[in-house]
Amino acid sequence: MRTPNFHSEDLVKWLKRNKIATIDELKGVLGTDVNITVYRKLRELSYRTSYSHRGGYYTLDEVDRFDNQGLWSYRAVRFSRYGNLLATAAALVKQSKAGYSARELEQILQVGVKETLLKLVRQGRISRQQIAGLYLYCAPSRDRIQEQLLGRRIQEAEPSLTRSVVAREILPDELKAAIVLFFSLLNEKQRRLYAGLESIKWGHGGDRKIADLLGLDVGTVAKGRGALLTQEVERESIRKAGGGRKSVKKNA
Repeated sequence: MRTPNFHSEDLVKWLKRNKIATIDELKGVLGTDVNITVYRKLRELSYRTSYSHRGGYYTLDEVDRFDNQGLWSYRAVRFSRYGNLLATAAALVKQSKAGYSARELEQILQVGVKETLLKLVRQGRISRQQIAGLYLYCAPSRDRIQEQLLGRRIQEAEPSLTRSVVAREILPDELKAAIVLFFSLLNEKQRRLYAGLESIKWGHGGDRKIADLLGLDVGTVAKGRGALLTQEVERESIRKAGGGRKSVKKNA
């Protein structure tokens, strides 16, 4: 009896057409009842499993369309360029400007993450800090923790006027003129730092939002933000030596 031939090209055609599939659907494509046969053929391909639905869905790298956070969703099934939920949560926490609470990360990933975060903390892959009665999940390194805590303090400070304006996507002429005038009075270094500060206040996606608002390159905004977060800013003297009001000499 001849051993049946199974072709990975059949999986490619089906996944290109349908985007995602379960193991049972892929077994149907190959005409087999054996899971290992599907896994063997998938290994010949560049594929990913979902981080939602307990990893029960499959897709091809050439099919997924990841956003700037490395996430992609199709029919409420979610995939990540980082892999499973554990790896994805760790990557997003480490990359965050201001750490994440469990609730914030759940809003991004659209799945429960509390047990995942606790497991990552136990493994030493991320850290957990308590700030204002809230558990904040941060990167594991001390220097990065300090950066993220600083970012969180700035984020929770008085709301940014720029953020409230950009969020409405309608900039009143008077306010726009005021911002442009103020921005024009700054030197190159001050403009970069001001843009970086507004980006920090904005949070995720702030570099692009502020760059568009102020007509800057995204890299310039990112450079200013990085300088503030790492406090690598040269403090220049405000007035030159000998400047200011002359002292009044008293008559003898």
